[in-house]
Amino acid sequence: MASFHFEIKSGKKGRATGHADYITRQGVHRKHGDLLFSGSGNMPSFAQDSPKSFWPPADRFERANAAVYREYIIALPRGLTVDQLRALVDDMIPGLVGDRPYQYALHSPESSIDGGENPHLHLMYSDRAPDGIDRSPQQYFARYNPDHPEKGGCKKLSGGRNRIQLRDEVIAKRRHVANVQNAHLALNGRSDFVDHRSLQEQGVDRAPERHLGPARISGMSEDDVRQLREARVSRETPDPSATSGLGLTLGDCVTTSG
Repeated sequence: MASFHFEIKSGKKGRATGHADYITRQGVHRKHGDLLFSGSGNMPSFAQDSPKSFWPPADRFERANAAVYREYIIALPRGLTVDQLRALVDDMIPGLVGDRPYQYALHSPESSIDGGENPHLHLMYSDRAPDGIDRSPQQYFARYNPDHPEKGGCKKLSGGRNRIQLRDEVIAKRRHVANVQNAHLALNGRSDFVDHRSLQEQGVDRAPERHLGPARISGMSEDDVRQLREARVSRETPDPSATSGLGLTLGDCVTTSG
């Protein structure tokens, strides 16, 4: 079975521009050498389809202590070509961000545990979805005016939900990510799949694997790394009986734009 990892983060005022440079490997971040491709979409008119014209005013004009951007970090299946990964990402993004302005990058560094590829998506987006009203950058990130929208900032789509609604939304996003991956795995002749459910919901009696990162792994003994590698191989060995009956097709699973 392929590995499922879905993480949500957010960034405060002043951090979006630098983080966009990080995920797209600009400037000092070029040294990583693991960028496969990147892109963006849904930018407002003042940005002219350029994230470089969107994130700096977001950092400058967004309200203090507000989330300037949110980010999904998603592990993608190994063994797919760049074109196959690009098709998967193109189908996945609309169901995650809708009409919100976004920027993404696909990294594929070498795994610190087994030396294999480690493809994963960074998808950062703003909660302020364009509404057809032309605004200057400063007005765009101002407080929304419900009585006169043209006089205020662009409305944020993140508010007004209780904890249950937020939980259900996260579950739906996880399900969408898994369904798109499984549809593309099947499309490319693969029999493995991912499962968005918790280990407890899957009936698996073990603790979830922690994301250790290269720095922490480099400080581990060879024996500890070997045990991690063997445990991962054991978990990722597909169970043919588990894949039967999934019935996943692109028509059933993939959310596409327009």
